[in-house]
Amino acid sequence: MSSKIPSSFFSLFSTSDLNVIDATIPKTEYIAIDLSKANQDLNSFDISSSIAWEHYITNYLKKHNKQVAFGGYLETRNLYNRSTYFSSQSETEQRNIHLGLDLWCPANTKVLACFKGKIHSFKNNTNFGDYGPTIILEHNINGNIFYTLYGHLSEASIKHLKIGDNVAQGETIAFLGDASVNGDYAPHLHFQIIKNLQGNLGDYPGVCNINNLAFYKVNTINPQIVLGL
Repeated sequence: MSSKIPSSFFSLFSTSDLNVIDATIPKTEYIAIDLSKANQDLNSFDISSSIAWEHYITNYLKKHNKQVAFGGYLETRNLYNRSTYFSSQSETEQRNIHLGLDLWCPANTKVLACFKGKIHSFKNNTNFGDYGPTIILEHNINGNIFYTLYGHLSEASIKHLKIGDNVAQGETIAFLGDASVNGDYAPHLHFQIIKNLQGNLGDYPGVCNINNLAFYKVNTINPQIVLGL
């Protein structure tokens, strides 16, 4: 059973005050990016290569004179075909629908707590194509309990954490990792808002298949709307 927290709950917050990466980067420096399988530009390079991805993202930001590229909630991607962790012989079992918001920017960028809360759990998810170092925060705001997940962090980000420690909204909780530790991706933050963690610790599906999409659409919130992007 998922939490009863409504999506409209997040409208109580000022989106201008909600950040998940370095708040000195204004949101006017963000630009949307399409990484779905419909984007023909992705056929021009090897999408299995994190180096090629980093070049693509860097050039995209340079072309548009922006600092952060964002997008991906419920986006169907071919990127995950490279990993047996996501792939399946059955098309309906193939995990290729992205459940969080990706924010693409350089390694070592500050990662911030979107809301006040506490450290729920953390883990280094080391499967190829997985999150790498990951932090999950638990939030209880006006009796509404929900969770935020921050994936693709640096290894140092989870070395000295303690479960139950309080965090303030906007507090720096981590730094972005590079491809050597973040699941072999160009540097980015995977940010996800989850109603019910279903007993998971330091991990929660960030990609689903078409068979499970209806559930995850109910059990997650669109981070792009919450952040006002």
